[in-house]
Amino acid sequence: MNNHLKNPNHSLAVGRYNYDDIDHQFLKERINQFRSQITRRISGELSEDEFKPLRLMNGVYLQLHSYMLRVAIPYGILSSTMLRGLAYISQYYDRGYGHFTTRQNIQFHWIKLEEVPDILTHLASVEMHALQTSGNCIRNITSDEFAGLAQDEIIDPRVYAELMRQWSTVHPELTFLPRKFKIAISGSSNDRVAACFYDIGILTRLNSDNKPVFEVWVGGGLGRIPVKGKIIREDLPPEHLLAYVEAMIRVYNLHGNRNNLYKSRIKILVEGLGIDAYREQVEKEFATMDLDQYRLSDNLVAQIQQRFGRPNLENHPGASDVLEAHRAKDKEFDRWVRHNTHPHFHSDYIAAVVSLKEVGQTPGDASTEQMNALADFADEFAFGEIRVTHLQNVVLGHVQKDKLYELWQGLTKHRLATANLGLVTDIVCCPGMDYCALANARSIPVAKQIAALFEDIELQEKIGPVSIGIDGCINSCAHHHIMNIGVLGVDKKGEEFYQIKLGGSSYKEGASIGSILGAAVKAEEAVKAVQTLIHFYLEQRQENEHFIDTYRRLGTAPFKEIVYAVA
Repeated sequence: MNNHLKNPNHSLAVGRYNYDDIDHQFLKERINQFRSQITRRISGELSEDEFKPLRLMNGVYLQLHSYMLRVAIPYGILSSTMLRGLAYISQYYDRGYGHFTTRQNIQFHWIKLEEVPDILTHLASVEMHALQTSGNCIRNITSDEFAGLAQDEIIDPRVYAELMRQWSTVHPELTFLPRKFKIAISGSSNDRVAACFYDIGILTRLNSDNKPVFEVWVGGGLGRIPVKGKIIREDLPPEHLLAYVEAMIRVYNLHGNRNNLYKSRIKILVEGLGIDAYREQVEKEFATMDLDQYRLSDNLVAQIQQRFGRPNLENHPGASDVLEAHRAKDKEFDRWVRHNTHPHFHSDYIAAVVSLKEVGQTPGDASTEQMNALADFADEFAFGEIRVTHLQNVVLGHVQKDKLYELWQGLTKHRLATANLGLVTDIVCCPGMDYCALANARSIPVAKQIAALFEDIELQEKIGPVSIGIDGCINSCAHHHIMNIGVLGVDKKGEEFYQIKLGGSSYKEGASIGSILGAAVKAEEAVKAVQTLIHFYLEQRQENEHFIDTYRRLGTAPFKEIVYAVA
């Protein structure tokens, strides 16, 4: 028995789908198949070109210095056992840390190819895998990190994300799409998944009969050509979700551009056809389908829901009073509660958001020690459940309010109690040219330098909410296009330069793509430019204005003038 398996019996975990014998056997067969393929690659029987599509199907990338393994965290849910399994891999197969991504995955950047089958075996033992985290297929389906606990939730999106995961995994029609395909789903009409910037984004609302329906967006995306998606259906019954999504993808599979990598995403097809013409083709395809074959019946949905397990939430009279008493006595704890918690539907519980953005830390990284600590905290305070956010932080979702102070004290000891959610140091950052073969410039050092400028927490609070994303290439893994301040690394004759964008916003209400501020500048000038932009905002803002509000009121010109006057 591996020593990272604290719960070897795999009793029903809370908050995530629990595997059955079919799931375990499927992973075993896939690992054995890939083990044989790796053996053939190492022996030289397979060339790198022949091996590349095989390794990508199993989440293995060849980066600048080594292989990287991207592990799927479906809809961002981990059990404590799973997180300990990831910590074990970071300790024994990597360099003591893992990197959480904006796709609710985790990446290990220093992997040896010959050890990958053993790593995948460890993952399977804790009900995890790396399937379809790369390649021209449906990637890891993301969801709201507060799924199953948010006060405004209409349906539990994890159930439908799991149904789509099972449907899409090794689906013959969805394995060789024109390009990679990304889906996000939220159980609320309040967009917490950036739905309009996905290939397919799904939000939930109540119709006129007070029944849940899905609002479906299509054709969004970032990368080289950022596009805000369009609504294709406002009232899709949940029972028809799989059928309608498959109809959408069938049209894309038929007409998507397979000859030009830069024009292959569904956003290009939708823009080219127009949303009305694309919708007409999808509805025509949908009308030909046997809906009974695809129908998500109430019984099926209930069966999947049962496989998730439920936390035993009990009433704790006085829990809120205990929390407020601790807040009154401890200023730092009160600050952390204000910034790093989210309301729970049960009045005696609260969701705690753990920042992985301590100043000086690589955004999204968690050490072996921190992962093990978070697993322990999850067992003690949150029913053994951890959630990964698409902004590279983690959540302990079901914490008794009267236990929150004790949790915070524990987090503090492990450098996990940074109170900066949504503030200027809560920077989203890709691995950049420190790791990635696609990158044009480093992103991690720039993120750390910007964060260091604003380390003082009182200054961060004075600035208020502002989002910053830093990317090392145009692929936009850190979503720089839709951040209030986006920084993009570009190559100029072999030198690293940085382009700055302003005015992006990622959520449905007010969603926008940022505008380029001006000519790209060197790293030190980019860092100084961000500092200048923030201080100019503080001088210009009106009462209760956030950074994005001031920018939209003033426009790009004055921000550009102040930056390039001193750059």
